[in-house]
Amino acid sequence: MSSDKSDKAEAERRDKLVKAGVAVGVGSAAIVAALLYASKVKKKKP
Repeated sequence: MSSDKSDKAEAERRDKLVKAGVAVGVGSAAIVAALLYASKVKKKKP
C-alpha cells in the first residue's frame, strides 16, 4: 500500500512540475511578445 501512496505523490509532484513548466513557458512567450511589440512601436518615428 505504501507504493500506491508514493505513486500518487509522485504523480501529483509531476503534475505540479508540468503546470509550473507550462506557466514559465507562457510567461516567457508573453515577455518576448511584449519586447517585440515595444521594439516595433519605437521604430515608427517619422
